[in-house]
Amino acid sequence: MSAVTGHDTGTAARFDPRPMIAVCFGWFMVIVDATIVNVALPAIGDEFSTSVSGLQWVVDAYTVVFAGLLLSAGWLGDRAGGIRTLRVGLVVFTVGSVLCGAALSLSMLVACRAVQGVGAALLVPASLSLIQANYGDRRARARAHAQWGMVGGVASGCGPLLGGVLTSTVGWRWIFFLSVPSAIAGLLAAGRWVPKDSPRDRAGRFDAPGQLFGIVALAAVTAAMVEAGRTGWTSPGVLLGFAGSVLSAAAFVAVEARAEHPMLPLSAFRRRELSVATTVGFLMNVGFYGQLFVLTFLFQRARGDSAVVTGLALLPQTAIVVLGTWIGGLANRRAGPRAPTSAGMALGAAGFLALALLGAAAAYPALVVPMVAVGLGTSITMPAVTSAAVEGAPPGRAGLASGVLNASRQVGAAVGIALLGTLIAGSADFGPGFRDAMFVAGAAFALATLIGLRLPDPET
Repeated sequence: MSAVTGHDTGTAARFDPRPMIAVCFGWFMVIVDATIVNVALPAIGDEFSTSVSGLQWVVDAYTVVFAGLLLSAGWLGDRAGGIRTLRVGLVVFTVGSVLCGAALSLSMLVACRAVQGVGAALLVPASLSLIQANYGDRRARARAHAQWGMVGGVASGCGPLLGGVLTSTVGWRWIFFLSVPSAIAGLLAAGRWVPKDSPRDRAGRFDAPGQLFGIVALAAVTAAMVEAGRTGWTSPGVLLGFAGSVLSAAAFVAVEARAEHPMLPLSAFRRRELSVATTVGFLMNVGFYGQLFVLTFLFQRARGDSAVVTGLALLPQTAIVVLGTWIGGLANRRAGPRAPTSAGMALGAAGFLALALLGAAAAYPALVVPMVAVGLGTSITMPAVTSAAVEGAPPGRAGLASGVLNASRQVGAAVGIALLGTLIAGSADFGPGFRDAMFVAGAAFALATLIGLRLPDPET
């Protein structure tokens, strides 16, 4: 079966949705798992008697490992082939999910979340690489990227509500068991609908020093931010963590600049689409995932809502992601990535400013419109930055580009959860911490708005 939907010759073949469906099972799992856990955090904290700082690691163990391994996973996908990498990722993610559901302690849960992160790191660049390989026409790829983004939007919208329902009925452990049927369906669909792709770049060697310094830098800065909520920003442990992160990041850059086969070729960032898309992706996730963590605690801990009520309270923001992704994909296909990127980030920044000014004590109906603005702005931007990154990749390096983009997004998520979570953890009164967190998220989106304007004009 040929799944290619047209070549860059001006003649486009019929769009075949089956490869898209197959690769999106794993993508759906990854995004659901990034949002479904938030609503269950208070219940997990009650069972294991842990603080906000401990619960931050339930989320960040996943995102740190996910982000830290994405570049290596992109390298692996380019060399081993996307379909093989996708299958291994589905298996690893499922094993990690089952172990999370059976965790006997907070430490075991955090460790198993890291296993999930390994699986997620394999799945995401493999899925984008397979889209690049199976859809040869640029318009077809833009359509596929939009559909891929819409699946992420649906998953993001389903996550909090599913998490609330499962936590309140059968218990929080079932939020992890939910991944099993999706993984089985993904394995079956990939075997039937995705043609085997050929490995590329076999001569390159694995960049072990770059991988080591990269993940140490990310883990160190995340740990420092989480610890700051408990001991203060100037405590010795926090300062040591920041220093270790800076030194590791500097070593990472030095290693990549000199390596014969770098994990992250620094020359790739000379391509404006890729450099802008990765920066916007980072800032976008700092704000969005950080505020999602904060809102969960606002509704459950500060207001005393149940997990189900919290999932319903978050639904306007997460459900609008489906519509926003469709709008963003359409705008990207018609006008290029610049307009939806900057417009989306500006809308989200306005939403965060409104949330900050309203404050934690505002009635829920007053919070709905700003929450919707944040969700809509984020989702309008997602397809545009994905398309910009992949189209701006060096020839034959779609796996690298998708790894860079999604690594930047997951680094942003880890930093956002750690930073904004620390602001509420270190606040004696939830109100000031909430206000400061929303201002920080809004500043990230405002900066992304300006950076998005640097995307090149669409091709004519």
